[in-house]
Amino acid sequence: MKEPFDIDEAFRRLRVAVAGLPKAAMFDLRDRGFSSPFEQLVGSLISARTRDETTMEVCLRLFAEARTPSAMAGLGEAGLARLLHGASFPEPKARDLVELSRRISEEHGGDVPGTLEGLTEFRGVGPKIAALTLAVGFGKAAIAVDIHVHRIVNRWGYVEGSTPEKTAAALAEKLPERYWIEINERLVPFGKSVCTGARPRCSTCALLSMCRQVGVTSHR
Repeated sequence: MKEPFDIDEAFRRLRVAVAGLPKAAMFDLRDRGFSSPFEQLVGSLISARTRDETTMEVCLRLFAEARTPSAMAGLGEAGLARLLHGASFPEPKARDLVELSRRISEEHGGDVPGTLEGLTEFRGVGPKIAALTLAVGFGKAAIAVDIHVHRIVNRWGYVEGSTPEKTAAALAEKLPERYWIEINERLVPFGKSVCTGARPRCSTCALLSMCRQVGVTSHR
């Protein structure tokens, strides 16, 4: 018999469960001092379809050369693509980063737009990248739903969404706003190490007593 799902208790258990695990990339960058909206926007764009370990390596290399829109634009596409080596799609990302850096410098006075609408006007910036930038870079309540967040909250039975976008909308309706930023910070490492896509580690999971295990057919 499962306990009722208590979101406050879930986050208390999650904090303990992920305390010793590698951090999600954008939060790791924040904690290393790369917390400006521009650095978070750049890092989030680089992180798309790239492993966190690679994202960190690439971002640290890049930020050693440029940390502002004008400096980033000044690298040029070829120079930026070389610095992005290892990340997925380095050439398209270099193109998008040079363009958004130029536009931020020329059209926004060097300041990153602080709204979802403003951010998603930039080529290459989708809802997840924008949400991460708002949440981690600006400290604004925004829910960044990646594959880990999408999988886990549906597996819990907390919400039901067939796509990350639908899951984000469902969470916006139900999840207390105090957890909007934190949910990505906790569920990315939790999803990599415990609530994995294939054969999750249910037997050692601190949330097993509450989790409905929706869709889980095989576990450890």
